[in-house]
Amino acid sequence: MKESTVLVRARVNSRRVKKAEKVFARLGLKMSDAINIFIAQVELRGDLPFSVSTNPDRLLTNEEQGKIWNDALGEY
Repeated sequence: MKESTVLVRARVNSRRVKKAEKVFARLGLKMSDAINIFIAQVELRGDLPFSVSTNPDRLLTNEEQGKIWNDALGEY
């Protein structure tokens, strides 16, 4: 039996949507795919799939992230 679906609507800044759609397109995803992935992760984890904080950690530089990846996966 096919599962039923619901329509989810949200107001989002149009500039933000356009930027997100470009990222999703590079990943071969549509906006609805990305939303479904997010909701599936919330369901699996019973929580958000990322941390939310009023005092976030500093973002890593490209070099720092590259070193972490190379240490974990080896250089290619």
